[in-house]
Amino acid sequence: MRRTSVPLVVLVSLALVALLVYGVIGAGGSTTLDDAVKADERPPAPTRTLPALEGGEGSIADWKGKPLIVNFWASWCDPCEAEAPLLERAHARLKARGGAVLGVTVSDASDDSKAFLRDHGLTFPSLRDVDGDLADDFETKGVPESFAVDREGRVVAISRGQVDKAFVDHALEMVGA
Repeated sequence: MRRTSVPLVVLVSLALVALLVYGVIGAGGSTTLDDAVKADERPPAPTRTLPALEGGEGSIADWKGKPLIVNFWASWCDPCEAEAPLLERAHARLKARGGAVLGVTVSDASDDSKAFLRDHGLTFPSLRDVDGDLADDFETKGVPESFAVDREGRVVAISRGQVDKAFVDHALEMVGA
């Protein structure tokens, strides 16, 4: 009986090794947005039509052909407040080239979001991700998070957390602004 169990263990081991090899060979390509950007694969930016904070609707797709930084934010977020002036300056530079910083509010009341924009002198358009679907598409973990989207609608840079001048400069360069 012991002889038959050894071949069974060997067969199971070989099957597991074969499965591992198949997984490594068949994996091909990045599995997350971050991995794809790090590998310079430039994945397409997720897009959904969402309510615009200013009224009506909007989508990242509306900006195709134009440089864009998509920034997920909320009025209650201290790092969002800290990065706001830097993003407003980036918006002015992008706007001169037909683009924008496109804000996306997450887990925030409309009135609070509008007050945040007004109180900080922010002029960039913002969408409301009421159900968090776009945030999920971008694999966000929280706010703030920012994504540089080039003229072809591809994600070319990511900041998970508060942006700094180095990221904004890099993002603007990557999107051609």
